[in-house]
Amino acid sequence: MTTNVQGTTARTTPAGKKAGGAGRFGAAAALHALLMVGAVLMFLPFLWMVLSSLKTTAQIYEIPLSWIPDPLTFEGYARIWEAIPMIQGFANSFLIAGSVLALNLLTCSMAAYAFARLDFPLRGPLFILFLATLMIPFQATIIPIFLIMVQLGLVDNPLSIILPNGLFQALGVFLLRQFILGLPRELEEAAIIDGANRWTIYWRVILPLIRPGLAAFGIFAFLWNWNDFFRPLIFLTSPENWTLTLVLNQLRGQYATDWTLVMVGSTIVVLPILVIFVIFQRQIIEGIATTGLK
Repeated sequence: MTTNVQGTTARTTPAGKKAGGAGRFGAAAALHALLMVGAVLMFLPFLWMVLSSLKTTAQIYEIPLSWIPDPLTFEGYARIWEAIPMIQGFANSFLIAGSVLALNLLTCSMAAYAFARLDFPLRGPLFILFLATLMIPFQATIIPIFLIMVQLGLVDNPLSIILPNGLFQALGVFLLRQFILGLPRELEEAAIIDGANRWTIYWRVILPLIRPGLAAFGIFAFLWNWNDFFRPLIFLTSPENWTLTLVLNQLRGQYATDWTLVMVGSTIVVLPILVIFVIFQRQIIEGIATTGLK
């Protein structure tokens, strides 16, 4: 009897393993297929934008819809520099997005280090209160911030966007704090033994170790401010201070819109983000994956 049971078990176990392996393979294949469909759906609008930038306005309105421009035309890429002040928009966008990025990386990493490593009264409740600000829509804070900027005389000045966005970013503090919590304390203890103070530990020990986290957060911080339309619309009134998003809005006509120029401008605006992502994609992916494990 025992021999028969053992024989049956021996005969059925490999089949069970094969069935389990086939099930896992099927689930993985279905997941990858779903992700591929999602990737295609996300990519199609971008592809349509780029291809439409190579069409004439008449081709964009053609029915039935034609994806491939026939013939290809780069006329829009020549006309847009005369239609709107793209160079000035680029300069203003880089100034605001770059300044906010630098302030975010400095202030968020310092606050994250304080919440992760320093012992001070009410550290836990203060951190929870800090995170609670993520629940407040930024549209709800725009009026108080605007009134403060009026009192400071900073309306229609890039600083009216740089200071509020650069000095307060709860999400960045949370992400970098999670990253710092995963670092071994022995490194800091060794630095203390060597005579390092808290500032030296932060600057020479912590910052080099959280570079992947800084890269991951930095690209998103730059992207948020590069694409921002609402805040520049509220705070910047002079055309010479407008960012790219406001400059592109000039292409919208009251009765008609040149969609070729709109697609050309949108394609040009996206290019810096693509270049940054291609250059730093390894650090970004590593930072996101590592932060998620903390």
